[in-house]
Amino acid sequence: MRIQVFAILKDFFKKEFELKVALHTIADLRTHLSLLNPNATPVLNRCRFAVQDEFVTDEYTLTGNEHVVIIPPSSGG
Repeated sequence: MRIQVFAILKDFFKKEFELKVALHTIADLRTHLSLLNPNATPVLNRCRFAVQDEFVTDEYTLTGNEHVVIIPPSSGG
């Protein structure tokens, strides 16, 4: 699956990268990314995930061929 991150997450991961591990849900993906970079965990726990341009919940089932966008919380006006 192809992962794309924005804002502060680019401090922890490449802007866009591929994952070749079998993950079943968005919750599994969040956990896997936290294991890859534990310093990103506080941010990842507050992020929203989108698959194919639609926001999804942690229970969303992954097939492995998705384009997942991870969007951290924003601030400002």
